[in-house]
Formats: sequence, C-alpha cells, structure tokens
Amino acid sequence: MEHVADGERETVEAVPGVHLTQLAAGEELSIQRFHIEPDAEVPEHDHHHEQTGYVVEGTLTFLVGGDEYAMGTGDSFTIPGGEPHAAVNRGDEPVVGIDTFAPPRPTPDWAPDPDAE
Repeated sequence: MEHVADGERETVEAVPGVHLTQLAAGEELSIQRFHIEPDAEVPEHDHHHEQTGYVVEGTLTFLVGGDEYAMGTGDSFTIPGGEPHAAVNRGDEPVVGIDTFAPPRPTPDWAPDPDAE
C-alpha cells in the first residue's frame, strides 16, 4: 500500500486559474483534486482516458459537442475517452472537485510543458 500525506502533495497551476493536485495514482486509475478560479477555463481537449468526477463546491460548466452542462455542488459526471470537452467556471466562487482517470493520467496533455523553453 502507498500512503501520501496531504502535505506531501504538489499542486500545479496547469493553465491560469486551474489548479490540479494529484492525490493518488495506481496501475489502473488516478485521482486528482481540481480547484478552478472564477472565469478560469480548461481549454478544449480530448484524451484516451475515461474521466469521472464529482463537484464538491461551486458550479463548473462543461462544453461538449456544442452543448453546455452546468455541474453544481454534489453533481457527478462521466466523460468517455476520446470525447472533446472544455470547462469554465462562470461563477463568482472557486469550483472544487475530484476527477478520476482510467487509465491513470499523471499530467494533463493540455497543460503547457514545464520543461519547454
């Protein structure tokens, strides 16, 4: 068993206002916490991972296939692998939630490469 204490986790700002914390990653699944500031956007992207999530607080609007889905506190969602999607916090308060990815996704492919110059 692997144990990671809360103070040992690193939070990264993947794009302005979008903060991700990898909570745990195994062979088949990873889980992360997201904290999205008001007016911050996750750009449209897709990935081979199936993504499920839960909104702990706030409202996050997903943009999928020309449709909008507002996910509020207590709502959960599933995004199949390969489906293009984006998300935006249109509220006045941060959105906090949990994502899972299968297979594991340690780093989002839409985030800038920190090693690129």
